[in-house]
Amino acid sequence: MFLRPYSICHACGLKARLLLLLLFIHTFATACTDNATEEEAELPPVVRRSATDTDTTTVASANTFDLLGNPFVATLEQSNDLTSYFDRINADFTVDAEAIENRHNAGVTDTIYTIRSGESAMEFYAPSYSGELLLQMADIRSADIALRDNLRVGMPQAELLKRLRSQNGDMKITQTPTEIIASAREGAPMSLHFFIQGGKVTRILYEGYVD
Repeated sequence: MFLRPYSICHACGLKARLLLLLLFIHTFATACTDNATEEEAELPPVVRRSATDTDTTTVASANTFDLLGNPFVATLEQSNDLTSYFDRINADFTVDAEAIENRHNAGVTDTIYTIRSGESAMEFYAPSYSGELLLQMADIRSADIALRDNLRVGMPQAELLKRLRSQNGDMKITQTPTEIIASAREGAPMSLHFFIQGGKVTRILYEGYVD
């Protein structure tokens, strides 16, 4: 019989080397996993914005007016309510309503509202399809009606200029000895005319834009 006296030892040696190799592989794999976990932990969090989120800045801008957009009130909600304009009047006034044909659709009837107080007047166009109340003209001849920023008949010319210049840069200011005009640099042709006499405002005329 042929004997292999070292076969058992040889097998034991192979098993030992195999165990060492498996231990090395396990240790290396564990180290790689730990490193990957540490790298993932260092990544900045991902911020996901919901599709239902809204741009509040854009919404706010769309719902407010500058001085030329509406010289009496600052928000869309106020502009669509006649009582917002009543609050600007410190005297008796009347309100008239006149039905007119829509300028684009002959089959639609819109309304013109006119507020009168003494020699002053404010005129609004109200399209029936939108429910809006659009200020298209205001002729103010008394200190009893105040505009935004307390602009009013009787105020000093210097104070008027100071307040107009504090407005945003989209406003163009033109000055003559008898009139100061604030108008839009671009876009819809809206303007505020302040008539001057003796260094004070004697009349304010607003010309809005309604399509």
